Amino acid sequence: MDPIIIVCDDSGNKTGEYIPREVGHTGEGKHHLAITVLLINNKRQVLLQERKHKRFDKLWDLTGATDLYRFEGNKDETYEEATLRCLKKEYGIEKVDNLENLGGFNYFAKWGQYCENEFCVMMVGEYDAEVNLSLEAGYSYKWVNKEDFLKDIETNPQNYTPWAIEGVKVLKEKGFFNV
Repeated sequence: MDPIIIVCDDSGNKTGEYIPREVGHTGEGKHHLAITVLLINNKRQVLLQERKHKRFDKLWDLTGATDLYRFEGNKDETYEEATLRCLKKEYGIEKVDNLENLGGFNYFAKWGQYCENEFCVMMVGEYDAEVNLSLEAGYSYKWVNKEDFLKDIETNPQNYTPWAIEGVKVLKEKGFFNV
């Protein structure tokens, strides 16, 4: 069954409309809530994923990404809940330390008949345990020094998902690469 996602305005405010995920990603889509998450370890490395994706396949991404869902019983998922659902589904990770919402950004990216049309919140957390990437989510993963990652995404943006590129702008604005 296609998950139900949460429609929003350009400020990330819910409009009260809910749509099947496929509707939000077909044609011009419909602006909806999403998250992207980046995990960092104690070696100052970030976890990146070579993503399996209907629209942006085989591109490097941040650690994970997903839409926010509306569940049965009319419960809207929070950014934190979506982040933990994403990490559990994609890596089997159930807990991260110091999970932080750095703020959101709007973006639109077209790929054939599909698109991404999202207000995406940049979530960052710390993680130092085992990683088990689900083969349904991605092809591979790697831990990369965060300065090397910043240099590569600026030099080779064509190798990254559109939301990773936009997420880096938030990370830079919040001083993530200065720490």
